[in-house]
Amino acid sequence: MFTQNKCLVHHCQHNALSAFDEDGNITEEKNYCLDHIPNPGMVKENICKYIHEHEKIIGLNACGIFFSDMDFSNKKFFGCDFTGCSFMNVRADNITARLCFFDFSSFTDCSFTNSSIIFTSFSASTFAHSLLTSSNLIQCNFNAIQAYQSSFDGTDLFSSRFIKSLLFDTSFRNCNLKKTILYDTKRMNVSFKMSNTREAVFSRSGDNSDDAQFGNSIVDGGA
Repeated sequence: MFTQNKCLVHHCQHNALSAFDEDGNITEEKNYCLDHIPNPGMVKENICKYIHEHEKIIGLNACGIFFSDMDFSNKKFFGCDFTGCSFMNVRADNITARLCFFDFSSFTDCSFTNSSIIFTSFSASTFAHSLLTSSNLIQCNFNAIQAYQSSFDGTDLFSSRFIKSLLFDTSFRNCNLKKTILYDTKRMNVSFKMSNTREAVFSRSGDNSDDAQFGNSIVDGGA
């Protein structure tokens, strides 16, 4: 798990970014957050270089970093913190992620196809024109996300949560929705065709009745 060092500025409550030794390895040395670090460009370069050079990334803290036009495909992330990051045109196909945090992040024109992401949080994040298809997104936190013109098609969403999310022009076709929690969501032009909606939870009472759709949301799944 990443080391949750707070920023060296005594009144700042933000997590510090990962520090690196002379060989480019992550250390447990205390550091500053992105707002207070003396050379943010250098730390971003170190973080991007570390991801590029390592197949397995453990305990990386990259809070607030902007990633664009990068390829994370086939990488394995364990206990990493990407809270508040921005991802634009990032390809992350066939990745593995366990116990990672992407809360309050944004994903634009990104791809996470054929990935295995478990026990990971994306709460309050925004997805625009992004693909999370043909993946295993198991027991993940998507609470309060906003998704626009994105797709989860063909994905296993077992026991994941989308409470209070806004879903627009976003597809969940042919998904496993067993124990997936979708109550208090607002949805427009959303399709669950061929998904097992009867095993999803659409209301606080714990059943699969849909009490939160609006517009012309589609809820046409199989049994």
